[in-house]
Amino acid sequence: MSDKKEKSGYTFGNTGFLPQEEMLETGKKRQKLVIGIPKEDTKNESRIGLTPEAVEILVNNGNEIFIEKNAGAAANYTDSNYSESGAQIVDNKSDVYRCDIILKIAPPTIEEIELFKNNQILFSSLHWPSQSEEYIRKLMQKKVTAISFEGLKDKENCYPVVRSMSEIAGTTSILIAAEHLSNVHNGKGVLLGGVTGITPTEVIILGAGTAAEYAARAAIGLGSFIKVFDHSISKLKRLQTNLSERLFTSVFHPRVIKKHLKSADVVIGAMHTGEKGFQFLITEDMVKEMKKGAVIIDLSIDQGGCIETSECRSHYNPVYTKFGVIHYCVPNIASRVARTASIALSNVFNPLLLNVAEAGGVQKQLKEDIGLRHGVYVYNGILTNARIGNYFDIPSKDLDLLMAAF
Repeated sequence: MSDKKEKSGYTFGNTGFLPQEEMLETGKKRQKLVIGIPKEDTKNESRIGLTPEAVEILVNNGNEIFIEKNAGAAANYTDSNYSESGAQIVDNKSDVYRCDIILKIAPPTIEEIELFKNNQILFSSLHWPSQSEEYIRKLMQKKVTAISFEGLKDKENCYPVVRSMSEIAGTTSILIAAEHLSNVHNGKGVLLGGVTGITPTEVIILGAGTAAEYAARAAIGLGSFIKVFDHSISKLKRLQTNLSERLFTSVFHPRVIKKHLKSADVVIGAMHTGEKGFQFLITEDMVKEMKKGAVIIDLSIDQGGCIETSECRSHYNPVYTKFGVIHYCVPNIASRVARTASIALSNVFNPLLLNVAEAGGVQKQLKEDIGLRHGVYVYNGILTNARIGNYFDIPSKDLDLLMAAF
């Protein structure tokens, strides 16, 4: 008889069955990551996905990082900061796009997608309402696995990138509103806030999520009178609890919000549009009845906006006036404070990439990490996001079924 080991844990010898050594499962095989960070278009985007400190940690753990020359300059990180941390600085953008993993803040342009090689991993924002069908199809042609920042979830089932950027965007929105109420930006010359003997400015906030909370904190700190509207009573209660004070809050009702818009100096749109798509909470007719010189800042513009008169703009042309109301609608508003935003992004991507390396690569990590899977919208060239598929009329497939096939 053969001495071949059986699944029972015993072998058959001359004297009968004998116990054998237990076959333990071997540990995961760690994979070295080769990460490329291209330079962003500084007119639209100033952030970078990894700080020099994060690069040092990743390199010390056996990974390679290639950074395009001056990629961190807009966030006030020099090439020497990165090279001293172990990154390799390259002049040619095509060298960056040869890396296995591309970490980019803004979605790549069509020209940049042409530089991709097949079967790469792309981490970037998506801003899908402002994307074209060509963008999605180009990624599919390159058989890329594309993961959006907006879709990533953590172990607490929260969106870490969205949350950190929302905190920054909420606070920044109030500072922007203050600028455009002042004479410096041809506003009506009103101080955002309140001083003794003068009626405080009124700020309406649409939504009661993270961005709304931080906008409310900033506005209250300046002395403004705020009014918060949301569909959810529980969110409104949570907001009041988090701010530790009573606020003017209301559920959405067209007549109620129309009444209060007439006296508003600032409107912050901080409402997630949800899976149902665009849902304008403020119509064009409502905007027409607002004060002349009032300011609208639509933080939901990356999802299509929650105000009917919102138009997606960029940092080099962010402001326009419609019906006498100043509009500021820029999707990547956090890049106005690029250094702070870059540190916040790095705090998410550094541990994420370390986990990917320990798991043996992105494909293996995707099988274990539900939160990472939630960010995937193209998998090995196949569209997996039904909402995008319906919008562009492109067939999509369930990611979990595809994962079983690869």
